[in-house]
Amino acid sequence: MLRLALSIYIVSEPSKIMAALDCRPRPQITARVEFHGRDHEAAIVVDDFLLDARPLVEFASTEGKFAPVEANLYPGIRAPLPNAYMRMLVSCLQEPIAGIFGLTDIDLRRAEGDFSIVTTPPDRLSVLQCLPHFDTTDPGQVAVLHYLCRPEQGGTSFYRQRSTGFERIDAARQEEFMAALNRDIHAGGPPARNYMQGDSAMFERIGKLEAAFNRLVIYRSATLHSGDIPPGFAFDPDPRTGRLTANAFLHFRRNTGA
Repeated sequence: MLRLALSIYIVSEPSKIMAALDCRPRPQITARVEFHGRDHEAAIVVDDFLLDARPLVEFASTEGKFAPVEANLYPGIRAPLPNAYMRMLVSCLQEPIAGIFGLTDIDLRRAEGDFSIVTTPPDRLSVLQCLPHFDTTDPGQVAVLHYLCRPEQGGTSFYRQRSTGFERIDAARQEEFMAALNRDIHAGGPPARNYMQGDSAMFERIGKLEAAFNRLVIYRSATLHSGDIPPGFAFDPDPRTGRLTANAFLHFRRNTGA
């Protein structure tokens, strides 16, 4: 695994954007970039992203309308992130994200996100929830994950499908990935009803990012990944004490002039 460090300077005025939440990013951020696996996919890690993340947790607790999301594989409950927080993320991170992920020749077209809390116990997981996943095959979508929980509540790991060697799923690989997954399940049976805990018969862990309160991690949404939900995890729905994260997606598209 390769690592490099960089500094990000906040050139806008996010303090005005986030005044209602009193939730401002640090004016200078030191980030590290890790490159995982054979594809050398980048993951950006920013510690202590906000000057104080506690008001954001309090906002989630008092204002968040949490509910399960239909037709979504997330194993828990979600609530929309405040628009001001999303505008702040875009203002602060659009340029460095575009540079690191090679998206400098295309435009940010959409940003969306939710507060999320893992609440589904292992015995209620579907087969797909027991496996690493990808959010999209679109190489222009980037995931931004902001940990608002304790380190022992689990971080995020990245995986390689053993039978294909795939670590990132794009449109050209999707059909082969799914066919290999179905063959593996048919040959060896479905995975144990549990969250991913590192290497398995079908997948090899190629990278791991630990959780830390107020840590931001950024990675391409097409990479195979899974939350690290540890044994003995308490599936607590309270934003103040549960595994609260802010999950955002930034969608970059080529500018066609339309």
